[in-house]
Amino acid sequence: MGKGGMCQGEVKDGEEENMAAWLLGVNTLKIQPFKLPPLGPHDVRVRMKAVGICGSDVHYLKTLRCADFIVKEPMVIGHECAGIVEEVGSEVKTLVAGDRVALEPGISCWRCDLCKDGRYNLCPEMKFFATPPVHGSLANQVVHPADLCFKLPENVSLEEGAMCEPLSVGVHACRRANIGPETNVLIMGAGPIGLVTMLAARAFGAPRIVIVDVDDHRLSVAKDLGADDTVKVSTNVQIYQSPPYQDVAEEVVQIYKAMGGVVDVSFDCAGFNKTMSTALSATRAGGKVCLVGMGHSEMTVPLTPAAAREVDVIGIFRYKNTWPLCLELLRSGKIDVKPLITHRFGFSQREVEEAFETSARGGSAIKVMFNM
Repeated sequence: MGKGGMCQGEVKDGEEENMAAWLLGVNTLKIQPFKLPPLGPHDVRVRMKAVGICGSDVHYLKTLRCADFIVKEPMVIGHECAGIVEEVGSEVKTLVAGDRVALEPGISCWRCDLCKDGRYNLCPEMKFFATPPVHGSLANQVVHPADLCFKLPENVSLEEGAMCEPLSVGVHACRRANIGPETNVLIMGAGPIGLVTMLAARAFGAPRIVIVDVDDHRLSVAKDLGADDTVKVSTNVQIYQSPPYQDVAEEVVQIYKAMGGVVDVSFDCAGFNKTMSTALSATRAGGKVCLVGMGHSEMTVPLTPAAAREVDVIGIFRYKNTWPLCLELLRSGKIDVKPLITHRFGFSQREVEEAFETSARGGSAIKVMFNM
């Protein structure tokens, strides 16, 4: 847990045994006991009701690593979550048992310069659900700080509450890029993060949004969710050498045609050599490219031509102070994340394995959700 939950332990007579999905090795998940830490005065104990599978969860399952984070010992997986408060600490004033809450999964130190500056998402001491060595939230119950548990509006479901986590990435990216009513937006990648970024950009007022992907189904979903136009591109992800960037040049022409004007801001929600090269090339002089996806830990891209046009490259890492806005966007109906939830599973050994296989296959699966 973010609180540093422990491994298996003895259960007192009459006490319910807390179970969790443990990542034990490559392609090896097992539901087994998970002992919770003591409830602190500012903590709440939450019964999980909805937990989504993120791409990082799949990376950990397949390779035991995501970017520079490496799983070195058994770890409870999962971080997109919402549930019902069952117990509150002695100093908690904002929540009571029975409240439905969405959980922000990262606990920062609040002491370092970055935290004091309000950029707590960059805290070097961050304890984040299911980021080694911190345990995650795919469990019956978790203990978490009350100030990171946000009460759901009456018309927002627990599944939508769990979707606040991926939606927060899109909201944070749009804030960083200053998206508004005069910003034409290009999105590279129509996976879950590309789609929530598209929804956030529209809610922020972007007048025209074009989304790019290699998959017809995901582009169709993007169109149904409100993309103004879509562009299908090839799967060539070679490292480009100069000159020429033939595939990129051809795709930029398609993007210009679809946009019907200039691209003010591009979001690379895939994070590959080719997608970043296309984003840099398609964005107007003086525009911005936000690197959201992390498909490659290192990329070779045409930075010099982009620098000559003063295209700003903006990094995106997780989010900060996004849950209140996400919940308001969901409550007001400005954003509807329900169509993104394509598959649902219960919390059993068989279903956990099947859910992760479904998410890893992709295809028609966008967001796979556990109903606990």
